[in-house]
Amino acid sequence: MTNPPPVNTVRRNPVADRLFGWAALGAALLTLALLIGILASLVVGAWPAISKYGLGFLTSSVWDPVKDEYGGLVMIYGTLMTSAIALLIAVPVSFGIALFLTELSPAWLKRPLGTAIELLAAVPSIVYGMWGLLVFGPILATYVQQPLQSLFKGVPFLGALVSGPPVGIGILSAGIILAIMIIPFIASVMRDVFEVTPVLLKESAYGLGSTTWEVVSKVVLPYTKAGVIGGIMLGLGRALGETMAVTFVIGNFNQLDSLSLFQAANSITSALANEFAEAGDGLHQAALIYLGLVLFFITFVVLSLSKLLLAQLRKSEGVKT
Repeated sequence: MTNPPPVNTVRRNPVADRLFGWAALGAALLTLALLIGILASLVVGAWPAISKYGLGFLTSSVWDPVKDEYGGLVMIYGTLMTSAIALLIAVPVSFGIALFLTELSPAWLKRPLGTAIELLAAVPSIVYGMWGLLVFGPILATYVQQPLQSLFKGVPFLGALVSGPPVGIGILSAGIILAIMIIPFIASVMRDVFEVTPVLLKESAYGLGSTTWEVVSKVVLPYTKAGVIGGIMLGLGRALGETMAVTFVIGNFNQLDSLSLFQAANSITSALANEFAEAGDGLHQAALIYLGLVLFFITFVVLSLSKLLLAQLRKSEGVKT
C-alpha cells in the first residue's frame, strides 16, 4: 500500500485578509481622491481667467500684468519645445548607454559606469541651472550660436532658426540642460528592462548569426517595449515639470518674436516660479493657476497617448508585415 501524498495546508486568517484588502482599496481611493481634489482646486482657482478668456487663453501671446491682459501661448510653446528638444537628445543617448551597459561593456566597467550615470540624477536641479547659466551658456554662444549664424547668414529658414543675440540662453539651452537631467532616468530604466530579457532568447539569436544590433532591435526591444516607453514617459514628465534649471537658462521672456532656437522664451513652470509669489488676488493669480491647469492636461494627454501607443503595439504583436 502506498501512502497518500501530503496535503498542503495553507494558514488563512480571514480577518487579516479582509483588513489588507480594505487598506489596499483605501490607498487606491485616496490617490484618486487627491487627484480629483487637485484638479478641482485648479479649476476653481483658474475660473476667473477661464470665464474671461476661455480657450483663447491658449492662443494669445499677450502677457501684460500692468494692463491685466494674459495669454499662455508663449509659456505653452516654451514648455513643449524645450521638452521636445530634451527628448530628441536624451532618448538616443540613453538608448546607447543602456545598450553599451547590457551588451557591449566589459564586466569591470559596468558597475562603476552605471553608478556614475545614476549619480547624475542626484544632482539638484538648481546646480544644473547655475552650471547652464554660468558655464554652458557662454560655451554654447561662442562655439555653437556664433558659428551657426555666420554659416547660415542670409539663408531664409535656417538663418532665422539660429538668429538672436549670441548670449547662450534660450529654448535650445534649456532643452539641452533638460536632456542632461533626464538622461540618467531614461538610461537607468532602459538598462534595467534590457537586463530582464531572457538570456536564452539573446543567446539563441546570437547562435543563429545575428549581430548585436539585430539582437537588440528584434529580440530585446520587442520584449521590453513597455518598459522602454515607460522610461521615456518618466523622462518626459520630469522635463515638463522641471522648474529651477529651466528658469535659469530659458531667458524668462514673455514675448514670441521669432521661432529661433536661441530665442529667449518662457515656460509654464518658470512663469509660475517667477510670478506666483508676487501675483495678487485677481486675474493675474487666476491666469497663473490656469497655466498650471494647462500643464496638468498636457501631462494627462502625454500619458494617455503613451497608453494608446502601448495598446497599439500589443495589437500588432505576432502580425507579419
